[in-house]
Amino acid sequence: MFLKQAAIHSDTFPDTNAYPFCLEILNRTNTLGFDQGITLFSGENGTGKSTLLKALGLCCGIHIWEPEFLLRCETNPHEKQLHRYLTVTWDQGPVPGSYFGSQIFSHFARKLEEWALTDRPMLDYFGGKSLITQSHGQSLMSYFSNRYQRKGLYFLDEPETALSPKSQVALLNLIMGESGKGHAQFVIATHSPILLACPDAVIYNFNGPEIAPVLYEDTEYYRLYKAFMTDPSSFIQEMK
Repeated sequence: MFLKQAAIHSDTFPDTNAYPFCLEILNRTNTLGFDQGITLFSGENGTGKSTLLKALGLCCGIHIWEPEFLLRCETNPHEKQLHRYLTVTWDQGPVPGSYFGSQIFSHFARKLEEWALTDRPMLDYFGGKSLITQSHGQSLMSYFSNRYQRKGLYFLDEPETALSPKSQVALLNLIMGESGKGHAQFVIATHSPILLACPDAVIYNFNGPEIAPVLYEDTEYYRLYKAFMTDPSSFIQEMK
């Protein structure tokens, strides 16, 4: 593993009334270990998994692509500051990598297209085809399959968003294959029961009072999908 551990220094949080420092789960979790090639964050929206994922990326020195124009009617000065209150432990020193998010990817794909107008070989790093002339799912898989062949630490925020179930299985096989070669480590926030089924991955549950490991069969998404597939009509009625 490249990344071995992350520590959350909640005692130094600047304002525990402001997001994300107000999240109980961040105040009650001291450390997270990364002992496997693939670590998965599972939890409902608003539990802090994507926020912590991005903070970890920044703390590890990973550049996170930002849109050029991000107009907001309200701003939170603490929103992007969590990484300042984390420390990470490496195995043999930092490694390069990347951070994936669906909005970031869309902006990146457009920028890549502009660069390729004057430097066509730029596309060779991502499968040799324009990312914006393929379907969204196809462009994602083209990006994943080419980017993750390189040594590095990779953070992915809900990569399943635009992928069909079949493509999610393909992504899972890709991640497992690259991790198994020993040159890639993945930390992934996901709602997908397909990605969560990754053998030998560590799953961290964000639905409790503190971040803790959880078995696949005990994740909320496994139980939810199992109940739905067993009896869809009854499940839908119960969820009303």
